[in-house]
Amino acid sequence: MVTHSVYYDSCISRSINLGHMNLFHQVVNWMSRLWNVMTVGPTIPSMYLDKRIENDKDYGMNLFKPNVDACMSWLGGKPKDSVLYVSFGSYASLGIEQTTELACALKSSNVYFLWVVRETEMAKLPYNFIEETSEKGLLVAWCPQLEVLSNEAVGCFLTHCGFNSTLEALSLGVPMLAMPQWTDQPTNAKHVEDVWRIGIRAHPNEKGVVRRETIERCIKELLTEVGEKGKEIRKNSIKWKNLAKKGIDE
Repeated sequence: MVTHSVYYDSCISRSINLGHMNLFHQVVNWMSRLWNVMTVGPTIPSMYLDKRIENDKDYGMNLFKPNVDACMSWLGGKPKDSVLYVSFGSYASLGIEQTTELACALKSSNVYFLWVVRETEMAKLPYNFIEETSEKGLLVAWCPQLEVLSNEAVGCFLTHCGFNSTLEALSLGVPMLAMPQWTDQPTNAKHVEDVWRIGIRAHPNEKGVVRRETIERCIKELLTEVGEKGKEIRKNSIKWKNLAKKGIDE
């Protein structure tokens, strides 16, 4: 009989009362009935977690050239947990209407923001947006995401919830504002909000567009007006960050 081993990218956590757990406990338990399953990960470079592997700082490749100096220099002068980092990854593409709603929300929220807008998406921005928000925001075509998320100035990640981005934010303890676009992203957003409780989802209207008022309300809840829910999310984010370190600990 052939025995199959499935390596599932999840964060193995440890609890005194519950023993070994993982991010997708029910899924892995079900899969274990069919195959021999071994969970591995999180697959984040060591220098951002346990620092056991010297110089393991990146994945060894970038789809686009990141503007490292501009991003890190700009973040360096910002207060702790004050910056909203915004990125929809390397493939997701917002429509013009959604881009406008997001831009208006960032402008009216009056928070510091670092927004990754790929060169192919720049034309969708409202007229004069970059100039009008230059005191609060920085727009770059690409950035070193792990360095950004691990920077203490970053207090929230507005994300499309691609699994790589989700796992990175979870492992680095950054609360998430979820705006999923397609494929697995709504499922990841569901886990972020309702299972792991490390963020909230900005829900779209009947036309599939997340309005500026919704985005701004979520930003304030997570970043500027921290109520009980915001405090719980931040506490849970730190908990999962610590569990991620334990998951790959020697």
